[in-house]
Amino acid sequence: MSDYELVVLGSGPGGYVAAIRAGQLGMRTAVVERAEVGGICLNWGCIPSKALLRNAEVLSLFQHAADFGISVDNLRYDFGAAIDRSREVVKRLTSGVAYLLKKNKVEYIEGTGVLKDRNTVEVENGGRTLSTDNVIIATGATVRELPALPIDGQVVMSSREALERRDAPRRVVIVGGGATGVEFAYLYRKYEAEVTIVEMLPRLVPLEDEEISDHLERSFDRQGIKAMTGSQVNGIEVDGDAAKVSVSNGAGTSEIDCDRVLVAVGMQGNIAGIGLEDVGVATERGYIVIDDQMQTNIPGVYAIGDVTGKLLLAHVASAQGVTAVEVMAGLEPPKLDYQTMPRATYCHPQVASLGLTEAEARERGHSVKIGKFPFSASGKALALGETEGMVKVVVDAEIGDVLGAHLIGAEVTELLGELGLAKLLESTTKELGWLVHPHPTISEMVKEAALAAEDEAIHI
Repeated sequence: MSDYELVVLGSGPGGYVAAIRAGQLGMRTAVVERAEVGGICLNWGCIPSKALLRNAEVLSLFQHAADFGISVDNLRYDFGAAIDRSREVVKRLTSGVAYLLKKNKVEYIEGTGVLKDRNTVEVENGGRTLSTDNVIIATGATVRELPALPIDGQVVMSSREALERRDAPRRVVIVGGGATGVEFAYLYRKYEAEVTIVEMLPRLVPLEDEEISDHLERSFDRQGIKAMTGSQVNGIEVDGDAAKVSVSNGAGTSEIDCDRVLVAVGMQGNIAGIGLEDVGVATERGYIVIDDQMQTNIPGVYAIGDVTGKLLLAHVASAQGVTAVEVMAGLEPPKLDYQTMPRATYCHPQVASLGLTEAEARERGHSVKIGKFPFSASGKALALGETEGMVKVVVDAEIGDVLGAHLIGAEVTELLGELGLAKLLESTTKELGWLVHPHPTISEMVKEAALAAEDEAIHI
């Protein structure tokens, strides 16, 4: 008999969730982790960055206190204290994850797990060899480096270094206008840095609906964040604590002086050094190939999370982990639909979406109608002093199905649960319009946007 029924390589949001679900189902389970419990997301990604963004929001409230009739003199802030607070948040959460693993009888093993064959994992630095019926590879991903921007961890950084650097930059160039780039742009700007985003594609958050991207760019411009879209970094010269970044676009080539460069141009799967080649696990473009049940081409070997390249989001990794374990247990979990997975970006204003953009819906041949409702017409938004943003729904004109939802504004990420449930239950705009929402709330805008698609919006 094998030592375990399941060994999981990696303890991030995919790995630890898979292990806990396996423990719930009575499987003998172990997790092998080479760094910290919780993986990159909990330690050096989504959790500490959101803690820092909360600091930025609080600072923003003080900076705009006069709008609420409140006077603030001698406002002082400490970026280092914000970093310290983020580390405390991480410590509390990772301690909770360790407790949950123990509670569910999951053995936690420190070291680097390497596949020797489909049923054997060797723990390097741990001096153990584990026999197992199944393996889940949940090793995540790391920041993709650009040849023109070698990361030195001091002047040129990835988000990993940025999340522990205790001083805010005075002038920063952020390479990449996706979720990570725009979140750090907002954070640094609130701490009064001069911020320039360089994005190769024609718009910020380029995977979002075009109207949402345009709205975010206008908002960033008002905040004093410069966005150079359709631009490419040619190279960088580092001189001590300063840098000069060469950028080219349709207008020519320019140089930007700064004291910090943040590289946020995407990720690559952690597939090296874990025995994939020896076992014959198939990879493609730097990621592990899986089927709908998270199985690789090798029986009994599964992969989940960022290392699969499917959709690099923590909640997607968790969902994949549950699917893989339930397949092993002989259950029949529903097939994951990556198109309808919620996507959340926590700059200000926040960006949230799921499903098809308007352009994607039209490209796929749908007859489309659009419903929109602005924050400026929401009583709750007005009361909060958050009048920037909108809710947009993309609807099948023939049957009223919601094909996609795209939101920008204060706390819109909290509306994705309702919209995701509506999508899961195949709700139409009629049903969303019928649903009674509490007043006054931000969520009322979902109802109003759905009604607007039918030309029945009440409050606009």
